[in-house]
This record gives sequence, C-alpha cells and structure tokens, in this order.
Amino acid sequence: MQTKSFTDFLQGMAAAIQDRSSALVNLTVGSVLRAFIESIAQVAGWLQMQVVYLLATTRLSTSTGNDVDTFIEDFGLKRFKAVSATGNVTFSRATASAAAYIPVGDQVQSSDGSQTYTVIADATNASYDETNIRYVVDAGVTSVHVLVEADMAGSAGNALAGAINTMTTAIAGIDSVTNATAFTTGQDAESDSAAIARFQKYITGLREGVKAAADSAIANLQLGLQHTTVENEAYDGTAQPGYFYVVVSPYDSAIQQQVYAAIDAIRPLSITFGVFAATELTATASLTVTAASGYTHAAIASAVQAAITDYIGTINLGQMLYWSKLYAIAYGVAGVDEVSSLLLNGGTADLTATAKEAVVPGTVTVN
Repeated sequence: MQTKSFTDFLQGMAAAIQDRSSALVNLTVGSVLRAFIESIAQVAGWLQMQVVYLLATTRLSTSTGNDVDTFIEDFGLKRFKAVSATGNVTFSRATASAAAYIPVGDQVQSSDGSQTYTVIADATNASYDETNIRYVVDAGVTSVHVLVEADMAGSAGNALAGAINTMTTAIAGIDSVTNATAFTTGQDAESDSAAIARFQKYITGLREGVKAAADSAIANLQLGLQHTTVENEAYDGTAQPGYFYVVVSPYDSAIQQQVYAAIDAIRPLSITFGVFAATELTATASLTVTAASGYTHAAIASAVQAAITDYIGTINLGQMLYWSKLYAIAYGVAGVDEVSSLLLNGGTADLTATAKEAVVPGTVTVN
C-alpha cells in the first residue's frame, strides 16, 4: 500500500480546491480554509494508519506480539512459553550435631540479587520428606542437594556454577548454599519469527507423509527440541530404502516416546523409522583476556565465560563450532582489550559435528 504524508494530503486538497476555483484561493497559514483542510488531512492520516495497522495484523508475516498468537491459535497452534531454569543447589553447614530442615518454598538468590530461586519438591530425592513437604539434613550429615526453580522464567534464570550463593532467609542449622553446576535449562518464550517459521512448516506439512510433516510434528512438541532426519539409510549408515531415522537433542525416554508418536501419526503406510538420541560432543574452552582501562579482570572474565557458554549452547544439532568464532564472542564483551591463548578442546581446530552429534557446552576457563 502506498501511503501519504500529512503534507501530501494537504497539497493534494489545496491543488484540487484551486483547480476548481476561477479566482485565487487564500490558503495561507492562518486562513480559515487552510485550517479546514489541515484538520481533514489530520483525520485522513489517522484513517490511513488504521488501514495500515489492519493490513499488518491480518497477515502473519507482518504481525507481532499478540497478533501472532491470535493468528496461529486459529489453526490450533500456540506460542511456546518461557521455561524456568531448574537445578540443584547444595545447602551446607559446619556443625551437624542435629537434624536441619529446608522447607519447600524457601528461597535463595544469586550473589548480585538479580535472580531468585524457590525450593521445589523432588520426590526422587532421598532427603525429601513428602509428608512434611521439606528436605531433611540428618544429624551427622553436613550437606544436602535440593531442587530449586527460577522465579523468573526465561534464560535470565540460567546461572554459572557458584553464582547462587545467598539465602534470602535464615534456615536454622544451615550455614551456606551454592550451586556446584551451572543452570542451563531456562529458555525464553518463543520469538515472533520462530513462531511464524513453525507455523509455515505446519502449513507445508499438512500433506501427511512428506518430510515437512515430520519436521512440523516434532517442532510442535516443545521449545528447544532439535532434530535431524536421514532418509533411505539405516542408523549404521547402510542403505535401507523405505526407512528413515530421526536424531533428537535433548533426549530422554519421554521425549523419545513423544517424537515417535508424533511421527507415527503422519507417516505413510509401510514406511518405517527410528528415533535416536544425539551423541553429545562436549566443547571445553580456555583463553586469556586482558581487561580494558576502567574494568576489573574478574568481572570481564566472568562475562566472557558466560558469553562463550551461552554461544556454545546455541549451536544446532549437526552444526560445526568454529574455533575462531570464540574469539569474536570474547571480543564482543564490553571491556575486553585483548584475547589470547584460545584453545577449543585443547587445540585450535574447529569442532565438527555430524548429523548424529550435538555440540554441548563444557567447562570454559577464562584466565
């Protein structure tokens, strides 16, 4: 749609009025007629923007936010919501002469206070007392692992190892808390572009039996689920016409069953398939950074560690991790003056992944 500015409307009306008048029309600023057509131009501009907004919201490719949600919901799809990070923290104490109790609902937080985590029930934990809804630290035991969940959903709830080290309220018999391993399960809500792409894949896959149908069936299961599909070949690499296999990451028995059921619902008659877990390639990195003037080395090192860990976590299934890319990630952190001695898995080679392999973040050491 070709739009007009306020001046375009004004000039058009002035030209039309003058064209139909046998005498010169007074359209100077301050004249009654000028004020009249200016008010009309303002209303015309407002009406034009309503039309533009309507056109934008009635087409998915130009919709944003809630308009994307309402569009895809008409077809039975919903945007994936943000996922809260979860993980274990360790409550410890110096004196273990008596039992201590950590109730569900207690909170801990990161050292800077930016993220709060709430203790949640974990029936699989031997220390959990389901009757009293609490974790028990028995006499003679100095520490216990407890499951917590970030109060704020999304990737902001992810935390480096050791970052969660503050109890918001005192717990009798407990001296300290920390997270021995990083929290990485928090995920942001599905973006507009990702929801639109998934919807397009869904429409393409409505013809059951095509590859897009299998891709759509898997994509609609949960946020962050990656997969690759290999056709007419067995998992061991030998030719097998009429068979395909899917490699999934992340993977557990529940996900395997969900993926299998989703594909089985759309596969053609007599076509067989299998679902397998991706082999994880752990990426460890070490590097030395120099802080620019006005920055502390400890803060810069922590920021670089987080940036590289987060980037490795975005590598898709079967995608290569380039050694040189980590230099760019490190230099992209504000306050980094120099980066040197970068090693990826102990060397300077790229980490290559096949369609069956997923690169996952390991230890990132920043000196």
